[in-house]
Amino acid sequence: MSRFQLLSDAQWSLIEEMLPRPTGRRGRPFADARVMVEGIVYRYRTGIAWRDLPEVFGPWQTVWTWHHRMAAEGTWDRVLARITAAADAAGLVDWSLSVDSTIARAHQHATNTTRLTGAGSSYKNLQEEPPDHGIGRSRGGLSTKIHQLVDGNGLPLVTLITPGQAGDSPMFMPLMQHLRVGRDHGRPRTRPDAVRADKAYSSRAIRAHLRSRGIKAVIPEPDDQKGHRRRRGSRGGRPVALDAADYKHRNVIERNYCRIKQWRGLATRYDKHAVTYRAAVVLNSVIAWVQQLSDTP
Repeated sequence: MSRFQLLSDAQWSLIEEMLPRPTGRRGRPFADARVMVEGIVYRYRTGIAWRDLPEVFGPWQTVWTWHHRMAAEGTWDRVLARITAAADAAGLVDWSLSVDSTIARAHQHATNTTRLTGAGSSYKNLQEEPPDHGIGRSRGGLSTKIHQLVDGNGLPLVTLITPGQAGDSPMFMPLMQHLRVGRDHGRPRTRPDAVRADKAYSSRAIRAHLRSRGIKAVIPEPDDQKGHRRRRGSRGGRPVALDAADYKHRNVIERNYCRIKQWRGLATRYDKHAVTYRAAVVLNSVIAWVQQLSDTP
């Protein structure tokens, strides 16, 4: 396989039917969808500038236009929904989920645009560009934070983007609201068996939400919360239960982020718009799932 051919025939066959096709109208020749997708993947995998794309992918403007349009239309979200539904039907989704976030440093080329800081973002419409473009100033400088829910094998199910200084705990509810894995019959599945998270997600609101839905919480309690509970005496409630053996499996999300950051265009953010950058992260998730499905007999 050429270093420019990034998808096998088996992997391409899983997503081919869900991508844009020729409309039959007169005009310029319709670009080859496989070449466009592999050009997008190549750009993010290597972290090069769009205009430095190898000529084998055709004009770089065409590849960029494809990525920009598919990001605005939510194409990769629909592809991921179909792929995860197929994986769940094949019994490949482990419903003991893990949640966490990772920081990506924003390059200077991503930050030379007007940003309205302090304005809240709506996570109901993921194709709507937030006023701050998902870039904020944290301890390490201008950065973006990727929040994900992954299954028990470390494969992403939900992806959200926030400024780098945003907290982890407030993003838990939006992540859970976007968890919808379709099934052949009935409503999409939205309730996992368990959720693994680190101490940043230990709050009464999160634990109450999981308890009300019958979801096992595998979240350790911070020392300060333990002290507050002890000082309240009998009013502090029972100690938080933690399945220590199950919690050891939370590292799958850390390994997932290591895999994501093998794409240099994701490890460092060069995109000005959060919608465009998030679409590339979702594309990375799609590639991870099709690799899993194509390897299944």
